[in-house]
Amino acid sequence: MAGLEALRASPLAAQTVLSKNRLIVQSARPQDLETPAHLLTSWITPNDLFFVRSHFYTPTMQPGAWKLLVDGHVDTPLELTLDQIKSLPSHTEVVTLECAGNGRAFFEPPVAGVQWGKGAVGTARWTGARLADVLRRAGLRSSARYVWLDGADIGIGRAPDFIRNLPAAKAEADALLVYEMNGEPLPVQHGFPLRVIVPGWEGAYSIKWLTHIEVSDREHDGAFVQAGYRHPRRPVRPGAVVAPADMVPVQDLPVKSLITFPEADSTVSGTPVRIAGFAWAGELDIARVDVSTDGGRTWTAARLGPDRARFAWRQFEHVWRPEGPGSYVALSRATDTRGRTQPIVPDWNPSGYLWNAIDRVRLTVSAL
Repeated sequence: MAGLEALRASPLAAQTVLSKNRLIVQSARPQDLETPAHLLTSWITPNDLFFVRSHFYTPTMQPGAWKLLVDGHVDTPLELTLDQIKSLPSHTEVVTLECAGNGRAFFEPPVAGVQWGKGAVGTARWTGARLADVLRRAGLRSSARYVWLDGADIGIGRAPDFIRNLPAAKAEADALLVYEMNGEPLPVQHGFPLRVIVPGWEGAYSIKWLTHIEVSDREHDGAFVQAGYRHPRRPVRPGAVVAPADMVPVQDLPVKSLITFPEADSTVSGTPVRIAGFAWAGELDIARVDVSTDGGRTWTAARLGPDRARFAWRQFEHVWRPEGPGSYVALSRATDTRGRTQPIVPDWNPSGYLWNAIDRVRLTVSAL
């Protein structure tokens, strides 16, 4: 497959290396790094604080040997260099990326997989070409229904290749082929030299180290499409075994909020106390965020921050004046423009996807 010859040692192995000392190492190899929630303080997440999700070992890429193959149900198969992709019209989108398994550690009964807490989420400025422009150059046939996406990472042992597919409509509408992250060349751990960004959908669609785009008239038959990243089509009893026929693909993200300040289990003093965080809803906008500091007995609308983009989170802030010292639980509850509101208890699923319960942070208020 085109691009696999790029898996060779090169001086680029020493290029941008993420700072690990502040990230939670969920797995060293393959590399899965989680951002502590209290470090998510800015609308744009710095590259060195952005969570990392890897299914297999990180490949080392040589840009001179790398090419992107585009074939399948197209009129003109393409083999593009990075320079050719960069010669296409450039677009920058601010997009919140979240792993489908973010929050998996909170499901009861527990489910297998990376035990992400709250920090497998971040927001960046992604710059690249529109996938639609590449597909247009290749010429989609009338039979085109899905776009298969494959990267240069190689399965461990007998693991299948990590291939995901997008409905052609989503690929043409929103997806980007990105080579910059927050104004810098795409870091190795985030997919250098090229990755897909699929705004509004769970992060596994945003394939890293992209080498092959195949247009097809059907869904890919691999395990990561037919068995992985699927959840029940209807609510099920926690711990239930769900038949494959009753599972559907995970696509867009649910409405969700996250309190990032003050840090969980911290002590605050004085008054007022600032409670802040972020809320997002995949392809939809955030309509409001409500905050409670009395266990959900009463709720107050938080102020939404001025920074906004179509597929990005909104910052929220609430100024709280505690009545006195003691232990309190701050709660945040987001509502999107379709009227979806965070639940108290999310639907359980056997893969631990899309946890979006009302967020909570316990705080100790010292003497005022």
